[in-house]
Amino acid sequence: MLALLAAASGLSCVSQAGAASTGGALAGTTGHAANQIHTTGVATWFGPGFYGHKTACGQTLTPAVVGVAHRTLPCGTLVKVTYAGHAVVLPVLDRGPYSHIAEWDLTAGAAAALGVSETVRIGTKVVGAAPNVPTLGMPAGALTAPITGGAVAG
Repeated sequence: MLALLAAASGLSCVSQAGAASTGGALAGTTGHAANQIHTTGVATWFGPGFYGHKTACGQTLTPAVVGVAHRTLPCGTLVKVTYAGHAVVLPVLDRGPYSHIAEWDLTAGAAAALGVSETVRIGTKVVGAAPNVPTLGMPAGALTAPITGGAVAG
């Protein structure tokens, strides 16, 4: 299974068949109540063209980064996103989307985990917060690999 959040944060993916494993790392969100429900919202996705650039929250975007952009939620806010029978817990890593039709912008890694390939309507729920560290959103195995846009150096 695709690990969605950095091992350093103590969090893991929520899949269609499973529940979130928090490892005790969930904290209350800042300025937003935990379990706040946004029943549905329009989501787009981004990635190519932004790889190698820093997100508004300080992470370097690569194809492996799994997260979501939102205009107002604090960096590190954890959002359970559901789409077509899939569910993942994603950290807020960036500001956006800049599209006027969407409330959410998924990284390419998050879109792939959810099976999203176009603009879609998703379900969302704020479920907690994680420390906003530079590795937030990186799969656990990618933490030891250099940040090269998905390519392995060597």
